[in-house]
Amino acid sequence: MKLRSLLDSLIVKGVAGLEDQVIEGIYYDSRNVRPGGLFVAVPGFQADGHAFIVDAVQRGAAAIVTEKSWVAPSSVSVVEVENARRALAALSAAFYGEPSRELFVIGITGTNGKTTTAYLVESILSAAGFDVGVIGTINYRFGGQTFVNPVTTPESLDLTRILRQMVDKGVTHAVLEVSSHALDLDRVAFCDFDVGVFTNLSRDHLDYHGDMEVYWQCKRRLFLEYLGLGSKQIQAAAVVNWDDSKGRELASEVGVRCLRVGLSEGCQIRAEHPRVTIGGASATVKTPKGAFDFSSPLIGRHNVYNVLAATGVAAAMGLPVAAIKKGIESLKGVPGRLEPVANEAGIYVFVDYAHTPDALENVLTALKELTSGRLIAIFGCGGDRDRDKRPMMGASAGRLCDLCLLTSDNPRTESPEAILLDILAGMARVQDRRYEPIELVKGFDRPGYVVEPGRRRAIALGIGASRCGDTVLIAGKGHETYQIMGGRVLAFDDRVEARKILGKLSLATEK
Repeated sequence: MKLRSLLDSLIVKGVAGLEDQVIEGIYYDSRNVRPGGLFVAVPGFQADGHAFIVDAVQRGAAAIVTEKSWVAPSSVSVVEVENARRALAALSAAFYGEPSRELFVIGITGTNGKTTTAYLVESILSAAGFDVGVIGTINYRFGGQTFVNPVTTPESLDLTRILRQMVDKGVTHAVLEVSSHALDLDRVAFCDFDVGVFTNLSRDHLDYHGDMEVYWQCKRRLFLEYLGLGSKQIQAAAVVNWDDSKGRELASEVGVRCLRVGLSEGCQIRAEHPRVTIGGASATVKTPKGAFDFSSPLIGRHNVYNVLAATGVAAAMGLPVAAIKKGIESLKGVPGRLEPVANEAGIYVFVDYAHTPDALENVLTALKELTSGRLIAIFGCGGDRDRDKRPMMGASAGRLCDLCLLTSDNPRTESPEAILLDILAGMARVQDRRYEPIELVKGFDRPGYVVEPGRRRAIALGIGASRCGDTVLIAGKGHETYQIMGGRVLAFDDRVEARKILGKLSLATEK
């Protein structure tokens, strides 16, 4: 594609050099640049792309897009723009032929529930006979293949490339988890959405956004800037959790058809008589096209809301009730989302991604209502992230659990002990009994907590202190198969560690 054609998608401050060069590819990482490529110098969090322009030119870049003036060799064109990130999104859409316009695109945003809702939507659409692709926190997948996804919503270039691959493979519907970072950093700019889903809003990512208002304003952008653009305006719809206060606010603002979902009166998609057990959830769902009963292995009241959100998407598309019911009941679980760890010891062990105060409280509340024994939680907080949420999570867990094991999550460059002190500030307000790890060898006789920085050891202590009928939640990392400590990424999977300990318990029981 000629540079001149690509520049039609941009508002440029100036162009130096030839505009009839053929661009073979677009890059934002200089290490990937190939001859004939266009390198976009994007300012990053840890490094500024402008520092790598020379490297990109040495690797054969034919053109550079920059926010700063730069004198290039005569063979290299330089395009100066106001916002390199937004330019990257515009150039990517133009280079790959605007694939979002060839797909039915569903964007899901909110603090909690995005991943499970995406899995439910995928299952419903598959049951209805569509070819579905998904881009989300756990992975991206389409055409029977699954790929590693390092972030919830990829950079605009990668996102557009994946969407083009989906189109070329025959995908008709794409389901995207849309993070607040992605909205703030223009990763979904020039991506046209048919349906937008708002799940809820609670505290998260304040290390990045600064405060809840800024965080909220980012979430709103999906609905007010990207939903229903161009030819998609007529069919576009917003699916909004009406039981969430920000959902009600959003519903009054959207300029497209809005479907309200929830448990309260006034919802067009509403669950009646919800029933939640340790084996799953069930309810009657009322929709504009009729009612249906569902039974799902997904546990917790929060998953009833996820089912309603997915149903809202299907209703916005006019799908038959039978397909909606089939899709919901076909989904047997979501990796790392209250994922059970099977065992023969009679202990209910779950691994969950809950890493925000609201998510942890929701999951613990759900399990506390369902367990016949004691509730044990093993969790920590991520390093280099919002410190203020740590005591909040400590207080919630201390209030709801019989035993809490405070441990490391992904400490990153922070001291694990310093993170634990922050959690303890909240824990100590509601729990006054601190056990030493050695004391748990004989179990525990009253509610309390243990501090054990080593996550493997904490999991062993928590499961070891449990007995038949107890429920153990290992929270924070969910589907993750690694632990980030300092500059190292170490292999670590909560589910694997739990199975090891439970296997030893089963062997001991047999003996």
